[in-house]
Amino acid sequence: MSPRRNRPRRDETTGLDAERARHGVPTVQQWRDGDWQVRAISGGASAKTYRCPGCDQEIRPGVAHLVAWPADDRGDLTDRRHWHSGCWRARDRRGPNLQRGRSAPRYG
Repeated sequence: MSPRRNRPRRDETTGLDAERARHGVPTVQQWRDGDWQVRAISGGASAKTYRCPGCDQEIRPGVAHLVAWPADDRGDLTDRRHWHSGCWRARDRRGPNLQRGRSAPRYG
């Protein structure tokens, strides 16, 4: 009789796939301007630099943040915006803070 295994073998695991674990699961949040799909992004999941529409500062690779897009069917990938978590929570208390000039690069 062989000893009992308390842990499943690696090939038997059926948990979250690696992509969903890194990028989080989207949730719907209700705000004054409508419903938004919101997904938390872990620091290691981001490889690009983004510009937060709340503070107009860069979100560098490796920084945890969130992605939001309209929850209606009309939203597509071009409607996604990357936000600092604090800026997203404060968006009802302040408007967008766009301070860069028209010729400055825009980060997605």
